Amino acid sequence: MSILDDVEALKRMELFAKVEPAKLKLMAFAAERTQFRKGEEMVHQGDPADAAYIILEGRADVMVDTPGGQLKVAEVKRDAFVGEIGILCDVPRTATVVATEDLTTLKITKDLFFRMVTDFPTISIEVMRVLAQRLEHANELLAAQKH
Repeated sequence: MSILDDVEALKRMELFAKVEPAKLKLMAFAAERTQFRKGEEMVHQGDPADAAYIILEGRADVMVDTPGGQLKVAEVKRDAFVGEIGILCDVPRTATVVATEDLTTLKITKDLFFRMVTDFPTISIEVMRVLAQRLEHANELLAAQKH
């Protein structure tokens, strides 16, 4: 895949839909393409958060440690943005993400992400929307666990 393929992938994401193509090209150039094999951890709960990932191909499960063992809280696939909570809040990883298929991702460093958010406030709004949806989903899971 080329930088232009990466730019097209970024354009598909609601998060970056309003960002001009030249800026997306810069972002794609600065990002690192990474691969994870089926069964491999992309990130591990509790580890330091240094980057977020955009899934270009494949699927993964988002797992959280609980007193009763690991709990699957989500499945992520193509065009998902993963790992932003840790870099936004400067906290350790809040979940483990395990590839359920071979994954191809774009690794977005913390510095690159903050530059994009600073340059494009619309990204900040979209990130808040995505995080609010995840919080709502987490609350639903917790409520279901209680019952």
